[in-house]
Amino acid sequence: MQLITRLLLLPLFTLILTTQACAHTQRQTTEFKKFALEMANKHNFNAERVEQLLNSTTFRDDIIAAITRPAESKAWHEYRPIFLKPDRIAGGVRFWQENEALLTSVSERYGVPAEIIVAIIGVETRYGKHTGRYRVIDALTTLAFGYPKRAKFFRRELEEFLLLAREERVDLESAMGSYAGAMGKPQFISSSYREYAVDYDADGRRDLWNSNADIIASVASYFKTHGWKPNQPVTLLTDGGEDLQSFVEAGMKPSIQVGKLLAKGVRPVNGKSPAPGTLTSLIKLDAGEKHEFWLGLHNFYVITRYNHSNLYAMAVYQLSQEINAAKQAADAVK
Repeated sequence: MQLITRLLLLPLFTLILTTQACAHTQRQTTEFKKFALEMANKHNFNAERVEQLLNSTTFRDDIIAAITRPAESKAWHEYRPIFLKPDRIAGGVRFWQENEALLTSVSERYGVPAEIIVAIIGVETRYGKHTGRYRVIDALTTLAFGYPKRAKFFRRELEEFLLLAREERVDLESAMGSYAGAMGKPQFISSSYREYAVDYDADGRRDLWNSNADIIASVASYFKTHGWKPNQPVTLLTDGGEDLQSFVEAGMKPSIQVGKLLAKGVRPVNGKSPAPGTLTSLIKLDAGEKHEFWLGLHNFYVITRYNHSNLYAMAVYQLSQEINAAKQAADAVK
């Protein structure tokens, strides 16, 4: 009877396996083999196992759809409310209070303010509540072999992920992350994880999912490596000026002398202007009924190295300020 049952079920199993195999095109499976051989030749991986791993992945159309409509394509007045919410501010205060000694230690060591570190983790994953619902291996394989526009980048990230898994004992098949393969509470992509993550708790492993010591220090390490300047301003709201579009179009990297903007009538709202020779960018934000103009100083540019978007950097900055103010208020009533 058991033999008959197995024989009856065999066509079903065959159908399932065939369906899974058909999840990838012939071109993709050919590319899997090529990639597996590259991993074997460059990094001494077992080519057969790498190929089997890639063939076992699921091609995700929803990942392709998500990467073509990022939140950063929204206007500022639509983007800001996503992150500047009371619960995210309150969550940042709680995270800071729960990790206060650690944040103080890391801030002193790396020169990055606690509120900036907390805001990054808040923007990325709501302090670890939402670290991603996609298998990282599915996300990276889908994008590396099914998204030609950025295939080269994601193929490199897939390579980095396999190396990361070997180095940090990350489970290739169960690790979860974003649709772009970003991981853990700070949402590091594989190459950033390998380059900037820190084993701050000294347990022999850089764990960006579970170790707040590693998570907090890794964010600070990222910022310090990208040139964060301690005790320097980030950005300043201005009251605008005249004929500014060419300055806005100059890009996000600070390249405009503040003095040139002052000559066009740009004035910081708080009245404190950087020295005329200070380099800045000029950021124009659609606030709905009007446009806002901000000076994007060096540290603002550093935030954009985490996510190459002025909207993202402004959300991090403004959330950090709200969290800091709420934390000070909470401390004052203790």
